Amino acid sequence: MKKKIYIINGSPRKNRNTDKMCKSFADGVKAAGGEAEIIRLYDIDFKGCYSCFACKLLNGANYGRCAYPDGLKNILEKVSMADGVVFASPVYFGDVSGVMKMFIERLVFPFIRYDENFTAIPPKKLKTAVIYTMNVDEKIFNEDYIGKTCPGALQIFENWIEKIYEKPERICAFNTYQFPDYNKYFSKIWDEKDKKRQLDEVFPNDLKKAYLAGKKMVLG
Repeated sequence: MKKKIYIINGSPRKNRNTDKMCKSFADGVKAAGGEAEIIRLYDIDFKGCYSCFACKLLNGANYGRCAYPDGLKNILEKVSMADGVVFASPVYFGDVSGVMKMFIERLVFPFIRYDENFTAIPPKKLKTAVIYTMNVDEKIFNEDYIGKTCPGALQIFENWIEKIYEKPERICAFNTYQFPDYNKYFSKIWDEKDKKRQLDEVFPNDLKKAYLAGKKMVLG
């Protein structure tokens, strides 16, 4: 039976950096004999946690799972029973996108018990990965976004993934090419030539890393 991997895409832009990284990861999954499905969060009508606490209600029909009946409910159930899940997002203000934050609230909160250890109770332990695409370079990412002295929101995001499932493999694309034509946008602090070089010379390697990570998730 083929291993099923869900790739959660938290980017609003189609066929751009994050989308391409998701597709490359999916290609790696398929090359290794697995089945990949990309879910674009911006195509789904949903919100973050409603704080209804149905997932915490003792002897309740929805204990340990999200009960809110919107466009995300069936997706959460499918993802929870998969063999692996990938969280892919552009980095906004040092954090994942808003829709990804809403998704992680809905996915993770039901699996946290209110005991002294905040025990995790997912129905299945999944292999995980995170894909980040960002405008900043690797130095800023390591020092300001996810460094040991200033871990920031992205490290907290990964900590919850690790608590519920396992430590995610991290794949990054730095210094990304944002605009199709830099002359049309106010963007004085970025060097368009440097961005273009990154796109032509480095981003293909980032795509390859995503591809190899996809194969690894299937093959173990």
